[in-house]
Amino acid sequence: MNMDLSPKFPRTFIVTEGGGYYNWAAADSEVLGEAKVAAGKLVLKPQGFALPHYADCSKVGYVVEGNCGVGLTLPANTKDKTAFIGLKKGDVIPVPLHQSHGGSQGHLAAFSPEFIARTYHANVEKAQKLANSQKGVLIIKLGQEEAECIPKPYEELVNIWTQNIDGASPDVQVNNGGKSTTLTGTKFPFLEEVGLNVTRLVLETSATRTPAYASDAQVFYVAKGRGKVQIVGLEGKLVLNTKVETGQVFVVPKLFMVTISADGEGLELVSIVTSTRPVTGELASKNSVLNTIPSSILQVSLNVTPELNQHFKRMMETGTTIVPPINLTMQQSYFGSITDHRFQEGCSAAPATRQSESELQ
Repeated sequence: MNMDLSPKFPRTFIVTEGGGYYNWAAADSEVLGEAKVAAGKLVLKPQGFALPHYADCSKVGYVVEGNCGVGLTLPANTKDKTAFIGLKKGDVIPVPLHQSHGGSQGHLAAFSPEFIARTYHANVEKAQKLANSQKGVLIIKLGQEEAECIPKPYEELVNIWTQNIDGASPDVQVNNGGKSTTLTGTKFPFLEEVGLNVTRLVLETSATRTPAYASDAQVFYVAKGRGKVQIVGLEGKLVLNTKVETGQVFVVPKLFMVTISADGEGLELVSIVTSTRPVTGELASKNSVLNTIPSSILQVSLNVTPELNQHFKRMMETGTTIVPPINLTMQQSYFGSITDHRFQEGCSAAPATRQSESELQ
């Protein structure tokens, strides 16, 4: 697989007085097309209003900042036809295929007045007004009176249709390192309808998320901060080694290993996996796939000393998937002493410093 995996900013789809919509389209990105996903960012200004429309695919939304209201069209067999939901920072809301969610691109206006008149049992004059009175496309700005007419959110629906991932109990939390929280169909049944799961990763200053992979493609959005990402492909080669910053999206193909580190201001990311129950694997911690390999086989495979192999296994047993900042100089000194020990046992006639350097390369 030889695709451009570099992080991307979105292209501008539309900007109006009420806000803007920006997207990462599958047609513009080979890796998004391969993963059969896309991404978008909706920005609403005060009194901004996204006109009702139908989704052409299942999706999930995450509120990066601010507050807003969303109307979801419910299945025909439900008592209420529309659920009005209030959203705040950190909320996750799934939107199943074809579900309407708060702009019409002029579908009515595309038909002739005669067909609209017959459809709604109106005369042609009224049909023309019905089709052509919209004052904008996708996003408009409401007047004060119009804004006050919008239905208020139903508080009791919040836990049914949305979950706040920012406030949820993290699956992993490390002092001075950060935290990771995942919403799956088990925790949030409504996610089952869109076939996705959502993870929020918060890395503190200079912390690292250790290498991991998923059985399905992962799409990451950088919600805040800066950092660095490395991706390793199926052939064990580094295919991406670059910096990321707020507002970018990058994709990790299925079964590719990814590791992420924050810089001095920390890093927050939200990611989706294109499955509600993906198979995942870790390269570190007690759940590492390497921990399933017998110690003797691992030592031979890595071609290391018994001492280094024991240290490696011990670090996996006690390590975590989020690593706080560490002093790499001290770590190198420790590994250097282990390789020197190996040299003294097996090759005492050669200069120790030279052997140590070759082991550390």
